[in-house]
Amino acid sequence: MKSKKTFAFLISIGTFIILVFLNTGCSLISTTRTKNLVYRDSTAQFPAQKLDVYKRMFSKKPKPVFIFIHGGNWNSGRKEQYNIIARNLAAKGIITVIIDYPLSPSANYKEMAQMSAIATKWTYDNISQYHGDPNRLFISGHSAGGHLASLITVDNSYFEELGLINPIKGAFLIDPAGLDMYDYLKKRTLKPNHTYSKTFTTNENSWKDASTIAHLHDNMPPIVILRGARTYESISTSNEVFMKEVQAYAPDTRYIIQKRKKHIPMILQFFNPWNKNFRVLKKFIRENSNE
Repeated sequence: MKSKKTFAFLISIGTFIILVFLNTGCSLISTTRTKNLVYRDSTAQFPAQKLDVYKRMFSKKPKPVFIFIHGGNWNSGRKEQYNIIARNLAAKGIITVIIDYPLSPSANYKEMAQMSAIATKWTYDNISQYHGDPNRLFISGHSAGGHLASLITVDNSYFEELGLINPIKGAFLIDPAGLDMYDYLKKRTLKPNHTYSKTFTTNENSWKDASTIAHLHDNMPPIVILRGARTYESISTSNEVFMKEVQAYAPDTRYIIQKRKKHIPMILQFFNPWNKNFRVLKKFIRENSNE
C-alpha cells in the first residue's frame, strides 16, 4: 500500500513538472525579450544601467506595464535571474520591464532608488514603442527590490528631481524588506564595514529618509503587500508596523500573508505560471488602470 501511494505521489509530481515545463515553453515561444536597453548612460561613478522589456508576440493593443526590481540584500542580484517570471507575465498580456541598478558598496540606497526612478521614467517615456501603455504603469520588487519600489512609489521627490509627476499607478510588493530601516538599524550596532553601514550609512537621518514608512501621505498610489508567514523576523515586524501606519492614509491597502511561505519561496512561486497571485496582480492592475 505504501509503495502504491509513493508511486502515485511521484506520478503527480512528475505530471506537475511536465505541465509547468510545457506551459513555460509556451511562454518562451509566445513572448519576446528586448534586452540590455540603456536607461542611464555611464558616468564617472557608475557604468551604463540597463533593463529588459518582455512582451507577448503580435500584440498591438496597448498593454499595462509592470516594472520589477530584483532583490539581493541591496548588494547582489541581476535582472537575468527573473527571465521566466517576466515571460510568464508577458504571456498574460502584461508588458514587463526588469531592471538592473547599481549595488552596494558602489552605491547607497538613495542612489539605487534614484536609478530605479530613472528606469521608471525611461519606461514612461519609451514603453509605447513596445506596445505598453505609459498611463498604466505599475511597479514591483522582492525583498530589497520591494524596498526600492515602495520608496519611489511613496516618496514623490525622486520623480520631482526628474521633472516628472509620479507616474506609478500602484505598487505590488513581494515580501518587501526595509519598510522601516530606521527602527531596524536603531536597534543594532553595525561595524563600519558592515554591508548596511555602506548601504544606509551610519547617519540616523539617512535611516529615516530610507524608510518608506516615513514618507506615507494622502493620495499616494495604492499598494498590495504579499508577505510570507515564515519570512525573516525583521521583514515580518516592519511589514506589520507599516500596515498599522498606512491605515491613516490608505485603509484599503491589501495585505496578504501566505501560510508556510519563507522569504525566497515568496518570489520563486512566480516561476509557476499558474500561481494564484498572478490573478491577484491582474485584478490589482485592472482596478487601478482608469480604463
